[in-house]
Amino acid sequence: MQGETASTSVQTETTPETRVRSHHHTSVLFHHEPHQHKPRNANLLYQAERAAGGFNEKLAIGLTKSVGSMWTAYTFTVLAIVGLFAILGLLSPIVALLVAWSSQTLIQLVLLPVIMVGQNVLGRKAELQAEEQFNTTISTYHDIEQIMQHLAAQDAEILHQTKLITHLLEKNGISLQQLEAEGATSSHLEIYTQKISAETPVPPTPAEGEK
Repeated sequence: MQGETASTSVQTETTPETRVRSHHHTSVLFHHEPHQHKPRNANLLYQAERAAGGFNEKLAIGLTKSVGSMWTAYTFTVLAIVGLFAILGLLSPIVALLVAWSSQTLIQLVLLPVIMVGQNVLGRKAELQAEEQFNTTISTYHDIEQIMQHLAAQDAEILHQTKLITHLLEKNGISLQQLEAEGATSSHLEIYTQKISAETPVPPTPAEGEK
């Protein structure tokens, strides 16, 4: 008796696991593995970085934009003409020294690093967009690989089911040529539905007084 109860308990414990495994095998053909990258808005990230930036970044951006304008070009043109007049002797030699100092020392030593900082800050938006585009491309490539693997799993399952159906038909003495011939003329389902529709009587419609 104890052996029988133990065997029944083992059966009751093992049968649910086998059912769950078989159900899991038949219901799930492919396990999707999502990509870790989550899409981000590069414009919002750049605006947040600009808002969190200090006074130095704002000053560098302002000077970079102002130096890249035509008014700065006109100012440098006037400065170059004044230096030319000083060299020709039309102005004082001190003016020539001041023009040479401002153009060769002040502008080059001060504006050059400021412009580089401003360009780095302004080019940060392009870097964020390029990085987001790269991550999106990698994520799309990963999803395409997942779709191809899912389709391959579906193809394998369809071929397996087709082999099972063919084996069952051959076991029951039904050939594929016979099914194709019957499907070309009329299927059993169409004949059955026509027969039922012909046999079922149409209920009479009640009159208004009977209602």
